[in-house]
Amino acid sequence: MSDLPNALALQRNALWERLGLASLIMPALLLIMVTMLLPVGWLFYLSVLSDSGAFSWEHYQRMWEQPSYGRTFATTFRVSLLTTGICILLGYPLAYFLSELPKRAANLCMVAVLLPLWTSLLVRTYAWLVLLQRRGLINNWGIELGLWDEPLTLVHNLAGTLIGMVHVMLPFLVLPLYASMRAIDRNYLRAAANLGASPLRSFWLVFFPLALPGLSAGVLIVFILCLGFYVTPAVLGGGKVIMVSSRIANDIEIFFNWGAASALGVVLLVLTALLILGTARLTRLGNIMPSGGRP
Repeated sequence: MSDLPNALALQRNALWERLGLASLIMPALLLIMVTMLLPVGWLFYLSVLSDSGAFSWEHYQRMWEQPSYGRTFATTFRVSLLTTGICILLGYPLAYFLSELPKRAANLCMVAVLLPLWTSLLVRTYAWLVLLQRRGLINNWGIELGLWDEPLTLVHNLAGTLIGMVHVMLPFLVLPLYASMRAIDRNYLRAAANLGASPLRSFWLVFFPLALPGLSAGVLIVFILCLGFYVTPAVLGGGKVIMVSSRIANDIEIFFNWGAASALGVVLLVLTALLILGTARLTRLGNIMPSGGRP
């Protein structure tokens, strides 16, 4: 019977400890509610108001009925997917190369990867505009070297938009991928080689799965950031690459329609949340599923 009061005392102490921890994080939770949840709630509220101020779903209905909204979302996801894919093609070999270098050399090379983050996004975008325009440096050099006779259309189209976005987004893929690759114990690859696996097979069955969490994190970061990109598509796209962010800006700046802009923001927010939840579910599923074909 003497154990019962002791158990109750332990439970009370655990309860008070949890309450103390909750009180410590309460200021941070209140700050998040004020700076994030309230604006998002206001966004939802504006999206269900008609032009006359009454409750209505007309903004969402307009998005469903007008094909231009569907094309805008299709362009947004297509550009985001292409940018993410190009970042994977460029960033994976780069991160692998950096992970194989000595620590000092890798840190020096990482400076070059981080250089774009030290410059203003607007400055970088206009720098690409100077390089890619019809009388820009790239076209002038190409004509002088005899590589082509007429200036190439490298800007104010999808190609120029992708070049600028990849330049901005590449560090966000390389950083988590490099950290994941650097943490892999190379003894695993040596063990696979001792078991008879070829270098390609040991890379695919040992190194690649171990680096997959970093790749997944980088892909998710790049893709989500691309969904809300505004400056680079607006400048390098030349009005021909209309993404959701540009459509929202037009609804506010030209038509002064906060309801339509809020509805676009809500739909993009919901799609992004569903993407994050789906990725998290797939990641957990990949962790619990047994892997086959180990060397």
